[in-house]
Amino acid sequence: MRDDELARGVRLREEGKPEEARQVLVELARRHPDDAEVAYQTAWVHDVLGLEAEAVPYYERALAGKELSDRLGAYTGYGSTLRGLGRYDQALETFVKALEEFPGDAALRTFMAMTLYNLGRSRDAVSTLLKVVAESGQVGGYRRAVEYYADNLDETF
Repeated sequence: MRDDELARGVRLREEGKPEEARQVLVELARRHPDDAEVAYQTAWVHDVLGLEAEAVPYYERALAGKELSDRLGAYTGYGSTLRGLGRYDQALETFVKALEEFPGDAALRTFMAMTLYNLGRSRDAVSTLLKVVAESGQVGGYRRAVEYYADNLDETF
């Protein structure tokens, strides 16, 4: 029953029916308060609906759980939601912790760069983004130069 209802909630979200999905998932989360997967999917649907503040406790429940298959997605969603709510210090703390578990993840580092910018740490933000771009292979033959400047932005000749 739990699996069928969870699948139904996810399907409704994917079909563009997030309010219906929310109803299913909130009720499921009420009945299964310690289920990390249910909490994560419930957080996600709240984000889809623009209800970020309501998503936060579900993300926290999801990440507190031991049996969460998409911890990376939960960390990314949670940190991004915190950033969007203006809770920049908490967002940065979340991204730092997530990167301990998922070192080098480009999406986490990109969202962390946005958070660094919001915290007034523009140099760190640009440096982080330059490293992500260089590692992506999208800078052609300039990778070494971009990597160098990521750590030496203020250098002139």
